Amino acid sequence: MSIKEVALRQYREIVNRCMKGARNITVPKEGWLKVMRKSLNMSAPQLAKRLGVTRALIYRNEKAEKTGRITLRKMYQIADAMECRFVYAIIPQVHGETIEDYIEYKAKKMALSIINKTNTNMALEAQDLSLEKIDIELERVTKEILNTRPSDIWDEK
Repeated sequence: MSIKEVALRQYREIVNRCMKGARNITVPKEGWLKVMRKSLNMSAPQLAKRLGVTRALIYRNEKAEKTGRITLRKMYQIADAMECRFVYAIIPQVHGETIEDYIEYKAKKMALSIINKTNTNMALEAQDLSLEKIDIELERVTKEILNTRPSDIWDEK
C-alpha cells in the first residue's frame, strides 16, 4: 500500500468516525451557544464574567451565531468559557453511513450517465442493451470508476 493510499484511508476513517456520531445532529434554532448556556443554567452575565466581556456582547455573539456571522475562534472561546468543547465537521448530507458509501453513490451516478449516453447511441442503431445487461454494465463501470479515477466523480454537479 502506498503512502497516498494510507493517507486516504486515514482521512476516510476520520470522516467515518464523525459521520457515525453526527448523523442526527442538527443546529438548534436558537444556536448552540444559547442552547448550551441555557442547558447549563448559566446566565449571560455569568458567561460574560468568565470571558471578561459585557453581557451585551454575549447576546450579540449568540445572535451572530444564528446569522452565521461568528468566527470559529469565537465559538471555541465561548465554549471553553462554558467548560465545553466546540466541535464542527463537514459530512455528506445523504447517501449512506460511510464516506465510502457516498463515493460509491457518486461513482454509480457517473457510471449510469456513461451507460445511458452509450445506450442512447446504441438504440439509434437498434443495438440497445436489455435491463439485465444495463445492471451488469452499471456494476462493472462503477467498479472501474472507483478503481481508476475516483476524483472524476466530482466534476459534475
